[in-house]
Parts: sequence; C-alpha cells; structure tokens
Amino acid sequence: MTKQVGVKPLEAPPDKIDPLVWRIVAVVLWGPLMTQLDSTVVNVSLSTIQQDLHCTISVVQWIISGYLLAQALTLPLNGWIVDRLGAKRVYLLSFSAFTLASIFCGASKTIDQLIAARILQGVAGGLLVPMTQLMIAKAAGKNMARVMGYTAAPILLAPLMGPPIAGAILKFASWQWLFYINLPVGIAACTLAALLLPDDKESSERRPFDILGFLLISPGLAGLLYGFDHASDRMGFVFLLSGLLLLAAFVWHSLRAKERALIDLRLFSYKVFLTATITQFLNSGAALAGQMLLPLYLITGCGLSPVKAAWILSGMGIGMMCSYPLMGFLTHRFGSRNLVAGGVSLTILGTLPVFWMIYNGFSPWMMVVALIIRGAGQGAIGIPSVSAGYATIPTEKLALATTASNIVQRLGGPAATTLAAMVLAYSSAGFLHPEPKVFLIPFVALVALQLVVLSSAWQLPVRVQHVSR
Repeated sequence: MTKQVGVKPLEAPPDKIDPLVWRIVAVVLWGPLMTQLDSTVVNVSLSTIQQDLHCTISVVQWIISGYLLAQALTLPLNGWIVDRLGAKRVYLLSFSAFTLASIFCGASKTIDQLIAARILQGVAGGLLVPMTQLMIAKAAGKNMARVMGYTAAPILLAPLMGPPIAGAILKFASWQWLFYINLPVGIAACTLAALLLPDDKESSERRPFDILGFLLISPGLAGLLYGFDHASDRMGFVFLLSGLLLLAAFVWHSLRAKERALIDLRLFSYKVFLTATITQFLNSGAALAGQMLLPLYLITGCGLSPVKAAWILSGMGIGMMCSYPLMGFLTHRFGSRNLVAGGVSLTILGTLPVFWMIYNGFSPWMMVVALIIRGAGQGAIGIPSVSAGYATIPTEKLALATTASNIVQRLGGPAATTLAAMVLAYSSAGFLHPEPKVFLIPFVALVALQLVVLSSAWQLPVRVQHVSR
C-alpha cells in the first residue's frame, strides 16, 4: 500500500476548523484563480489577437483548444507525480511552469509561437485545479464541504473580473500584457506556497510509471475532446472514434494492471465515489450546455447586444456567489443527497421561464431573476457531491481519486455542448433568421438532461460516513 503523501490530516473538532486549513487554502487558491482569470481574459481578447497576428478565426481558436487539449494530456499524470514528489512540490512546479509559460505567451511574435506557449500553459494548468482539490480535501477532512464553500467564492470572481481587466489592458497596452500580468502574481503565489504550505515527503513505495496506460488515456482524452468539438466534420469524427477506442483500450488495460495502472479503476468500486462522479459528469454537461445556449438565445434569439447579454448573464454568477458560502452549513443541515437534489431542482426552475418568454416575449427582469435562481442551484451541486465522493476514499488514494474525478467531469462538458449544438442546428433548419422558437427544442433537451442529473443525485447518500484520516 502506498503511504500517505501530501498535507497531513488535521485533527480538530468537527465544528471548528483548524487555522492551518485556512492558511493552506489561502495559498493554494491562487492556482485555480489564476488559471480561471487567464482563460477569461484570453477568451475576451481573441479578436484583438487575431487582428494583430493576422490569422483566421479557425487558427486563433487554437489558443483555447490547444490549452484545453494540453490539460487533458496532463491530468492523468497527477496521481503518479504526487506519489513521487508530494503535493507541495507538484504545486510549486506546476505554478512556476504556468508563470514561465505566461512569459512565453507574451513574448510570442507569431500565432504559432503563441499556440505553442499556450500548450505549455495547459500542461502546467492541468495540474493546478486537481492539486488544489487534493490539498484542501486532505487538510479539511470532515469540514471539506464547509471549507470549499467559502473558498469557491473567490474563484467565481474570475469570470466577473476578467472582461473589465482585459478591456483596461487592451485600452492602454498591447495584448501581450494580458499574459505578462501573470508574472508578479505567479512570483508572489509561489513564494507564499514555498513559505506557508506544510512540507510533505515522497512516498517510500513509488509506483512504477504506467507508460502504456499514459499512451492510451492521454491521446484518447485529447482525441475525444477534439472530436466532440469538431464532430460535424469528417476529421472530427475520426478523432472522436479514435479517442473512444483508445479509452476503451485503457479501461481494459487498467482492469488488468489493477494497482499498477496510471488510474486504478477499482476506485469506482466505492459506490458513493462512483455516484458522485457520475453526478459531476452529468452536471458538468448540463451546466456547460446551458452556458452555450443561454447567450445564443439572448443575442441571436432575442436580438440583445453582447454587452447587454453579458450584464444579464452575470445573474448566474451572483446566484452562485450567494449559495457557495452556505454549502458547509447546508450540507451539515440537510445532507448531501437533499442538497444536491435541491440544487438541481433550482436549476430546472431557473430554466422554465425561458419557455414562457419564447412564446410571450423577452423580459429582462424575469431572465435576471431566473438566472439568479439557476446560479444558486448550480452552486449547490458541485461541492456537496464532490465532498461526498472524496469522503469515502482512503487518504492514500485521494490523489488518484481527484485525477479520475476531474477527467470524467471534463468529458461531460464537450459531450453535452456538442449534443446541444446538434439539437440547435436541427431545430433551426428551415429558418432564414434566428428567432426565439428555434430554441424551444434545445431547452427541452436541456431540461431533460437536468432531470437525468436529478435522478443521479437521488442515488447519493443523505449522510456520508467519512473514512478515518
């Protein structure tokens, strides 16, 4: 058995969180906050970069796609690297690499150089989010839902802060400074991590690197994600099919290799972890499909300007920020199953007003209220389900569990958004100009998916028995 690696579990009364937990959280949160903010400002600035580097939209979109595919390639390495180096070292190395890659992005003179630098960023960024979850899970123990509820709020600020930051930079400086601003933040965050995070030791029993598993799962994930995003063309279908075959081969290999596999699929024999992971997969798909459909409905269906649509869509973030800090209290009061099921029910309730507006005309205030309700519900799903899943996993398997959970969760979004795009294309066939009725069938499909999420949520236990740490 692999010995425990990383942050030691903290012994404190269940109702009182050890101050060391907050110290760890204050440091490790810089990772996901920085990656989220970086992604937001880049997304907002694509047109500026396109014009400056004289390239087409199909080429410049690889600034995003290359980053996401690189993350997919890196994720499977998380558990093995943590076993070898420890959580603190991996966090420091990945954050330093992300900061260095940001400098390369800013120094890029051509679109090819920028895409290559973004791929390096993705390799480093692919470790930061699961590392944050891992370190918080080990440190917080039974208080994980409560701690994650408070810590998620700053990360939610990134999508709200990103557009104005990008706008200010592009007004007074070149787009290169979108990446250079990561340098002082990265230096400060790495310094704090080196000084404040508890030291950890390498595992005395190092698992051998499963090179066959890596060669199957990493290109398999990349092919699947690329195939989902380009399923409408022939090459995208080839990538999708190749990805599915490689992942099927990885499952076969992993079941044979057992504990020697890059990801031990026997983790899914923990029923609560399996149910929580399935719920996260389905919820990620429903959330991202909604994030795709709602702006399209507001801009193309209702004729709103992008700026006005952005202000209305901020209601989602407001709702999530209202519910996230209460997750610990609500999970303790109502239990994981009831809270997650209640959150899904709120997302459905927040979607229903769209059907009224499709036939009776758009109402900005109704939409804002609906999105706040939808956001509050969305905020009540992730933390309780993740906490429930990790609670039943032994400490020495947490690194592998966070890797497996993140991989499955990331697959839900591309799968659902691709299906939503296909449904929207079918629904809009025959219409010369987009109109609200085009979105009826896509939103029916979205509600149907949310009902599937609700069904999965009801399989979670009301109360979870935490393993001893």
